[in-house]
Amino acid sequence: MAEVTFDQVSKVYPDGTRAVDGMTLGIEDEEFMVLVGPSGCGKTTALRMVAGLEEISEGVLEIGDRVVNHVPPKDRDIAMVFQSYALYPHLTVYENIAFGLRVKKVPKAEIDRRVHEAAHTLGLEEFLDRKPRALSGGQRQRVAMGRAIVRQPQAFLMDEPLSNLDAKLRVQVRAEIARLQNDLGVTTIYVTHDQVEAMTMGDRVAVMRKGVLQQVAPPQELYDNPVNLFVGGFIGSPAMNLFEATLERSDGGLVLTAGDQRLTVADELAQARDRLRAYEGRTVIVGVRPENLEDAALVEDAPEDARLRGRVDLTEALGSELMVHFTIEAKPAVTEDVRELAQDVGETVKEDVSETEMVARFDPRSRARQGEAVEAVVDTRSLHFFDPESGAGIYSDERKGAQA
Repeated sequence: MAEVTFDQVSKVYPDGTRAVDGMTLGIEDEEFMVLVGPSGCGKTTALRMVAGLEEISEGVLEIGDRVVNHVPPKDRDIAMVFQSYALYPHLTVYENIAFGLRVKKVPKAEIDRRVHEAAHTLGLEEFLDRKPRALSGGQRQRVAMGRAIVRQPQAFLMDEPLSNLDAKLRVQVRAEIARLQNDLGVTTIYVTHDQVEAMTMGDRVAVMRKGVLQQVAPPQELYDNPVNLFVGGFIGSPAMNLFEATLERSDGGLVLTAGDQRLTVADELAQARDRLRAYEGRTVIVGVRPENLEDAALVEDAPEDARLRGRVDLTEALGSELMVHFTIEAKPAVTEDVRELAQDVGETVKEDVSETEMVARFDPRSRARQGEAVEAVVDTRSLHFFDPESGAGIYSDERKGAQA
């Protein structure tokens, strides 16, 4: 097993495009690191540089204690799993798993031992004599995993391995890969566009944007304390609600005013985010996650200064929760970050409007209905704040120093 270290690594194409720009990242031995971000952010390019499939333009890349900038792919002692499975259709499952070992002229008895061991681990023992066309998508992906496992590499590289599977199977195989990586203890770099995969699988998650690392942290840290507006808007499903508000001091506390909406910031949050003081009398971008909103009709003694009032556009009953899309009188956040996040999901940002479209996760008992007025109680201890110019998260002076 081995550490993988990027030291100011860049990939620059002949036309000057910097697909990866000054990437510095240390992936620890046995760690499961996920690279996540929108299409075209450079995550797959970074992975391919580790594999040796892309030349490194600048910087140093190490696997273990060896610089591999100019080491051929076959000599890097890594195994790669692609989204396309890349199985040989004319070979059996056994032969597909064994293929790489036979190329390396591993003794036949050792090949047989490793193949059966991998097949047992992956639940493929009864399929060893079948051809890939007789397998389901999930089984084919397990065969691709088996081919990687038997090589006993220093690191696994996985490039969107679940993207060809349907939603239910994706959840199942996701759990299998996480369990397998934990059991084997192999350093793993996993690339995905799906931030739910990233949050559920990674020991740490590296969020990328336009070739640049934005934040590297455990999943919960990304969720609770996004370093900037881009990370905050990208991590979480449904996405964080974002709108502009003026921050003012009232009766010793901090109050947010947005259109006809007025929210009092919880004292404990105001104290924890002491840099908010510098924004008094100024505009900030406020982030509210859908799960931090609840139907006021279901909350006993909900304070008036912790409510957002709007009109329901759409409801989606999911059994365990009611997804409520509603519109409030507040100016939406419109920044380059927000535009890019919208573009990534095929949407466009409405500009020069005074209304913001919100999404809430309500208890299924909610009676919210399309076309009717709704009041949503905000957990004001869980608000997020961002600078409207830089997009940086607004935290404490101590945290700012730690991030610099």
